[in-house]
Amino acid sequence: MNFLNQETGKNRSFIALAAVGIHISIGSVYAWSVFTKPVMQALSVSLRDVQWAFSLAIFFLGMSAAFLGKYVEKYGPRKSGIVSAVFFSAGMFGSGLALEANNLYLLYLFYSVIGGIGLGIGYITPVSTLIKWFPEKRGFATGLAIMGFGFGAWFASPIIQFLIEQVGLTNCFFTLGCIYLAVMLPSALYLAPPRQNKPGETAKARFLGRQVSLKDAMRKKMFYVLWLYLFINITCGIGLLSVASPMMQEIAGMSAMSAAVVVGIIGIVNGVGRLAWSAASDYLGRSNTFIAFFLIQAAAFYLLTLTTSPVWFPVLFYVIISCYGGGFATMPAFLSDVFGTRELAAIHGRILSAWAMAGIAGPLLTSLVRETTGSYVDLMKIFSLAFLLVAVYAVFIKLVPADKDD
Repeated sequence: MNFLNQETGKNRSFIALAAVGIHISIGSVYAWSVFTKPVMQALSVSLRDVQWAFSLAIFFLGMSAAFLGKYVEKYGPRKSGIVSAVFFSAGMFGSGLALEANNLYLLYLFYSVIGGIGLGIGYITPVSTLIKWFPEKRGFATGLAIMGFGFGAWFASPIIQFLIEQVGLTNCFFTLGCIYLAVMLPSALYLAPPRQNKPGETAKARFLGRQVSLKDAMRKKMFYVLWLYLFINITCGIGLLSVASPMMQEIAGMSAMSAAVVVGIIGIVNGVGRLAWSAASDYLGRSNTFIAFFLIQAAAFYLLTLTTSPVWFPVLFYVIISCYGGGFATMPAFLSDVFGTRELAAIHGRILSAWAMAGIAGPLLTSLVRETTGSYVDLMKIFSLAFLLVAVYAVFIKLVPADKDD
């Protein structure tokens, strides 16, 4: 197989490596918990104050992806990747300055807003590029990049902890800014779209499916169906992630250390699930894959209410998180199947507004139900029912598809 695009002079294996480089860097946002206690101590603020930095970063990730996707399509992956590298690294440098100035709101500005914009642009740029380079394996291609995002925290956590211990919290942020710039900038400079295929070329090389603009996509029923799929999948998954450690300690009787080990493994499962499920969707079909996500998680969440086993409880967590990560990775390929690749970055970005909304809804619903009922059991039942209902709806959509012009 020829991996070199003769017109661009780019090797698609290196394109994939560049995409992973960007996603592993920005995926370190999931390692925020390592910063929690040091930042609380440095700024003399509460846990809630510090957690807002993470919540806002996820919100700006989703919203910047939603509204800057058109920028990615207009200026291409190289310029978009450079902007992502600059914003994300600036967020790290600025966070160090915020700590030196002992200013929480400055931390929100740099880490959450500026860094969050870098996250959003960096998230969609490699995905849309890889789908165009791997038209015959769209699920695998997107899973490869988004797997990097899932693994980001696994790589970053020990590095961050080491830097905090060796050079201090402020210098840790400065060092991370340099590291991320050194990884993301060369990765962005290598990114490029493949040449547009001409009529008559092989189906394997041709971009498959019809080509729909963002404006037209947002007039289609399927856009909102897929938005709902992603919103439900993320709301329940991120709600579970937000209480993983205390929930395992409370229900399964695990020690804090044992729960921490399970949380670490969850990060690995999240990354592996992204690649495995998205690659499987190339053979199962996107609709069938999402129906599987919903049915598996409906069963797993319900089973969580029936067991207190320190063995089976984490296993059910892993099953759910694999589907959670798989939903992220399979969605871009699903979008490309339905709407084509012409404005995929813009369409994918707009769909990611579901992530921004779910990032707030999931933890909020989780804390509300926990505080109201005094346990996590009712929360798991709510999540199970939500997945069961959306599974029934997904089956209906598959059996009674919308008209082509809907």
